Amino acid sequence: MTIVSIWCRHKGDNVIGAGLGLPWCIPSDTRRFRNLTEGQIKVMGGRTYSGMPQKVLMGKKVIVLDNSGKTEIFDKENHAICTDIEQLTDYPQDLYISGGATVYALFFKNPQIMPDIVVDCVYGGEISPEAKDLVDVNTSVAVLEEKYQPLPQHFELDGVTTRIWLKKGDFVEQSVVKKILNYLEEESK
Repeated sequence: MTIVSIWCRHKGDNVIGAGLGLPWCIPSDTRRFRNLTEGQIKVMGGRTYSGMPQKVLMGKKVIVLDNSGKTEIFDKENHAICTDIEQLTDYPQDLYISGGATVYALFFKNPQIMPDIVVDCVYGGEISPEAKDLVDVNTSVAVLEEKYQPLPQHFELDGVTTRIWLKKGDFVEQSVVKKILNYLEEESK
């Protein structure tokens, strides 16, 4: 199993969201997320799941981390609730961590299920002035900077710089890294 974390954070303050939405509109970032996670099992929290348009997730494999019992699953065939993150230790398939901030923090603080690969997209533009209830990933970024090593390549598109970080000292499945890098190289052409 390979665990991949993917996010788009704002440069300087590491904001990833505003309430249930995003504090910016970058169609290429949305497309990048969709293409990198296509065919993969996405793991997200209840708020992120509830905030995404249903049509985006229909027919896709999704695990929703929720121990509150409040999340309503709308695609019972493909979506599942997980009440304990420890259940994902030694999961038989690759997992793509898709947010929100609490879910990222849970994975980054647990050595058993720490992401192997981080797709770190950093937006250098402006946050919408109407954005409220800003959410950041400062604690996860601190772990990233301490326990991960960035690959030398970086990719620029629409004000977003994307880097791939690998967990230090662990074997990382090279086919997954290569797939991500190939997509990013194609996207930047």
